Amino acid sequence: MKKSILSIIMLIFLSTILGACSGEKSASSKEITMVWYPNESGNDLKDARDEIGKIIEGATGRKVEHKLTTDYAVAIETIANGKAELAFMGAQGYIEARSKNDNIEPLVVPSGASGTLDDAVYYSWLAVRAGDTDKYKTNGEYSIDNIVGSKFSFVSNSSTSGFKVPSSDIIAHFSEQDQWKDLMPEDLMEGGKFFKEVLYGDSHQGSAVNLLSNRADVAAFCDTCVANYVELADGEENRPGSTYKVSENAAEPFNTVPGEEFTLISVTPVLNAPFVANMESLNQEDFEKIQEAFTSDEVANNEKIFVKGEAETGLFKKTDQEKFVETDDAWFDPIRELSK
Repeated sequence: MKKSILSIIMLIFLSTILGACSGEKSASSKEITMVWYPNESGNDLKDARDEIGKIIEGATGRKVEHKLTTDYAVAIETIANGKAELAFMGAQGYIEARSKNDNIEPLVVPSGASGTLDDAVYYSWLAVRAGDTDKYKTNGEYSIDNIVGSKFSFVSNSSTSGFKVPSSDIIAHFSEQDQWKDLMPEDLMEGGKFFKEVLYGDSHQGSAVNLLSNRADVAAFCDTCVANYVELADGEENRPGSTYKVSENAAEPFNTVPGEEFTLISVTPVLNAPFVANMESLNQEDFEKIQEAFTSDEVANNEKIFVKGEAETGLFKKTDQEKFVETDDAWFDPIRELSK
């Protein structure tokens, strides 16, 4: 009897140990979900997403599942609630996700041409159709003075360069006037007070198409998100007064407006968008493995990630020393300050 009881106890003990080991194996081999904003969810960027996935899989030995979205809020909530381990999102989206869950941490950001954080910026644009430029000049210079009463397109309320930065710029400019001294971001979110009508593109591409298809008079969107679809027609890159033209063979959604042109009336630098991790659902070891892989020379020289040449389609352009670099939460404080 004693031997039987002892045997049963040993079986229970071994089952518990094996079960625990099985659970650990299951957790470590679980798929990593990577969530993407609408801007990067198009078919034209599938190869770039897949290459990012391969880097993560190679570093961790875990399969990567890509979760595509059509809504900023969905992407932010997905990473915040742990339904994804990783995300590529703007600074404002990261700040919103971290406010929901302080376990959200920046993994890397793409550097500037110097290979450092010193010039790790892209640009928020306010643009108008090329044929309407004379309406947006003051004393011969491009200005936002005359955007009041226009039909305006933002990207999303959670977009850094498609709402947060341009709305802050607009408020800073107009609050010096008595009529608009109490202007608030909420006043810009819908038509009737400052703008005649407010639209949302749900992506930077969508906001640009709102402008070029005559649904909006002025639109906010960024340079990097439309770079694969347009070419410089006149002027210098990222300068007020410069004109861009939609390429004849542009992919969706620009395939509906080939050859159309827009002109920049305002340009503001913005902190580069981070890759972020939810540290509740991604373990520290895998975080460090992915970070090491992303910041390697091999990835910096991977032309499927940092593409060379204007004709190439990808997430990031390689003009000089661009690469992924580490950063911390405090680096995003300038964007936080815009909400104060």
